[in-house]
Amino acid sequence: MNCKQFNSISLEEVLLSLGHLPTKQNEKEAWYLNPFAIESQASFKLDKRINAWYLHSEGVGGNNTDFMMKYLNISVNEVLDWAAKQNFSSFHQQQHIKNSKPNYRIDEILNIENPNLKRYLQDRGLSSKIYDYIKEVRFTLGDKKLYAIGFENLSGGFELRNSFYKGSLVKKDISIINLNSIDHNVLNLQGEKIKGVAVFEGFIDALSFIEMKGSFEGDILVMNSIALLRKSMEHLKNYPDINLFLDNDNAGIKCKSEIIKSFPEAKDHSAIYSNHKDLNEFLIHRIKNNVSNKAGKQSEKFPEQDKQQVRNHGHEIKKSNGFNRKR
Repeated sequence: MNCKQFNSISLEEVLLSLGHLPTKQNEKEAWYLNPFAIESQASFKLDKRINAWYLHSEGVGGNNTDFMMKYLNISVNEVLDWAAKQNFSSFHQQQHIKNSKPNYRIDEILNIENPNLKRYLQDRGLSSKIYDYIKEVRFTLGDKKLYAIGFENLSGGFELRNSFYKGSLVKKDISIINLNSIDHNVLNLQGEKIKGVAVFEGFIDALSFIEMKGSFEGDILVMNSIALLRKSMEHLKNYPDINLFLDNDNAGIKCKSEIIKSFPEAKDHSAIYSNHKDLNEFLIHRIKNNVSNKAGKQSEKFPEQDKQQVRNHGHEIKKSNGFNRKR
């Protein structure tokens, strides 16, 4: 995807994919709360006629590329790389895909059975300890029958991984897992708060944390895309104890900076794997160097929950409809 193609995509759709909805709109324009900062007044204007934005509170504006460069604080090339991984319907329309139905179909959702997927997980340093948190998703993409490890998000979509495929199905969203199965819904509508949350960019790192963790019993929040940082930060308001396990690259450092700016008490744990890109790379390195004979045998000093908290050894995937689905 090039700049011309990305800029011709509906900015309204881009904003929606990031979790931003207008406070008011008509046929010509839409107004949003500032997507770059916390404000109470809608100062972000989208001109639908020319597909451009203007932020009145800062006096800046531009096209889709300008927006994402500011939103993620990344370069043009990084924006285009991000955009190419998304599933914008207006871009597919430009490519003359006339069929309005998705070009994929989920055929089956199973517990992990396929030996190739088990081998892939093993190669990533992950044992059967993490099987309860993932599924085997069999799906049809175009005319190809595929299977992959599936990690469910709040919208019922799946992040998919296998040795040759990386993608997502249905809708992109964040994922939240309650390791302690306390009876809360995703928004903590009953006013109670789970003490701790561990934050990750991708689910492989989250699974690596589960593989190595000691007695942490709070929530795990997986962004699934740095583009969902703002939505992730909205959910972080529910937690007094925030623990960051983000990547040691420019995007991860940017995300960490933004989170700590809004939540100064958030703890950065990247020093644990400072010589590695991410937590999974650290786990693999540790196994290859025989730090432990089996992944998870030697636990790192990860954040711990209050041991007085009631324990429940199941876990729940939190859903956006306010209900928890027990695995």
